[in-house]
Amino acid sequence: MTTQATEKLVTDFKVLVADAEGLAKVTANQTGEKIAALRGKIQQTAADLKPRLTEAEAVLRDRSSAAVTSADNYVRAQPWAAVGIAAGIGLIIGLLVGRQ
Repeated sequence: MTTQATEKLVTDFKVLVADAEGLAKVTANQTGEKIAALRGKIQQTAADLKPRLTEAEAVLRDRSSAAVTSADNYVRAQPWAAVGIAAGIGLIIGLLVGRQ
């Protein structure tokens, strides 16, 4: 999974948790055993997810930083190879875009 996709997933989960908390608050004045049980379950799930999301975000940030550092070190050590790779990728993208 790419870094951007993982970041998007973490962001989406944060939105989901916030929405779930909002739903629990909105239904606070509703009565009934099933509503109360569902509200409690939503609140517990949201509370359980928050620390795990924070941890996942930290791990993602660390991995991203390591990948950027590794790429930077490679480019500094092998500048012409990096230029060749970038040119090749640009050529492939240009050919693919030109087909459409």
